[in-house]
Amino acid sequence: MVLFVIFCPIVAAILILIGASARKTALATSVLTFVMALLLLASFQKGQRDFQHVTSFSISPEWHLSFTTGLDGLSLAMVLLAAIVTVAAVWFAGRIDKYENAFYACLLLISGGAIGAFASIDLFFFYAFHELALIPTFLLIGIWGSGNRVAAAWKITIYLAIGSFILLLGLILLYQSVPVTSRSFDIRALQAAATGGQISADSQRHIYLLLLTGFGILISLFPFHTWAPEAYAAAPAPAAMLHAGVLKKFGLYGLLRLAIPLLPEGARHWTDLLVVLLLGNIIYVGLVTIAQKRLDWMLGYSSVMHMGYIFLGIASASILGVTGAVVLMFAHGLSIALLFAIAGELRKRADTLTFDELGGLGKVMPFAGLAFGLGAFAAIGLPGFANFAGEIMIFFGAFRNGWDMERFHIFQVATVLGLWGVVISTVYMLRAYRRTFMGALGERLRGRKELADLRPALRLPVTLLVGALLYYGFFPQSFVRMVAPAFRTYLTANKQP
Repeated sequence: MVLFVIFCPIVAAILILIGASARKTALATSVLTFVMALLLLASFQKGQRDFQHVTSFSISPEWHLSFTTGLDGLSLAMVLLAAIVTVAAVWFAGRIDKYENAFYACLLLISGGAIGAFASIDLFFFYAFHELALIPTFLLIGIWGSGNRVAAAWKITIYLAIGSFILLLGLILLYQSVPVTSRSFDIRALQAAATGGQISADSQRHIYLLLLTGFGILISLFPFHTWAPEAYAAAPAPAAMLHAGVLKKFGLYGLLRLAIPLLPEGARHWTDLLVVLLLGNIIYVGLVTIAQKRLDWMLGYSSVMHMGYIFLGIASASILGVTGAVVLMFAHGLSIALLFAIAGELRKRADTLTFDELGGLGKVMPFAGLAFGLGAFAAIGLPGFANFAGEIMIFFGAFRNGWDMERFHIFQVATVLGLWGVVISTVYMLRAYRRTFMGALGERLRGRKELADLRPALRLPVTLLVGALLYYGFFPQSFVRMVAPAFRTYLTANKQP
């Protein structure tokens, strides 16, 4: 089933490129992938630490290279996120005026590449699948984007290419840091070598810094964040949904899968640096978000800002904080995908996303207003949504961080400052909602026949995204029981949720 979930979107993309019906094939493929992800979730045995549904094909025995896939709680959560957002993104894509087949093929390649990266246990394919997903991202922005799309496409290409190159250097050094007798691309073998103390502390510090820099650029860690808002503002809505909602989580997933378990001494050494940088995401980028005058730029900056919370959970190195980071990764992916989807529909109907030209859309688009409001409430962290469960776990896990319990330390300071980030996000989200949907209809919008509410077909993906946010918001323990066992072998056991 794991192989099917990985290759179903990739094979469908190839079929579309050679002439299959673009929208019908993409929609059927995304729904089928989502159903298979649900079957994986239903068959997953919670409480087990080992990978399940493991499949392996040897490629190069002398290099210990094999195509190995499998799922634990962490990777299953990301695969489920990718499946849900893919359905919504394809559904919202609608009719494409030019190169429709190529457009839908790019969406499916992003989905297949992301799922392949999340499900790969082999280090080589973990990296290769991510690179496969990056190429169609550049094309979607450069060809089908809006505004200054060419500049945005080049900027994201340069930033992410540099990040991927630095990451590749870190992965090569990680592979070579293990003694020859234990050297392998298999992440499980690397983890066993790290547990046995075969990676020196000095090597860990150098490798971790490379991985943090590489993954950090891909995630938009401050100050490497400026590519993200411009790219998301220029990208077509489905591309922004998939990249901000799913593909950006690859860097966070990589830190959780590789950097923290394999390089604990390196993570401890660079903790203070990471905490300072993540506060840049929360406080500085949050204030910049308030100053935005366009809805798409505001959503782009808000996505960058919320990465700071997830970094805080990862940096805490406690089971509670890290599990909360995974919950927030999943919840943020759903909520930002919902917000970008509604923003994309507003762009089609109003032909503008500038706050000064919007207003009063709630009167003519009540369902869109409701959907955007629910997405905004989730992004703020309102109780009842999965975002709240993730944030509260991160704050408690960071404040009670296990590496320094004897004095008032940097994590407690970061937690207090991070709580102000909740206030900042509330300000810019509610301001955006008021200026977009409340008040009188803007002069530019009056008399436009295009200002119709979301048609019934588009309400299904909205319901899917909101339903998942609410379900895991009311029942977060079902998510925690799936994810937490993956971390209990190498994180502080006294912080179990």
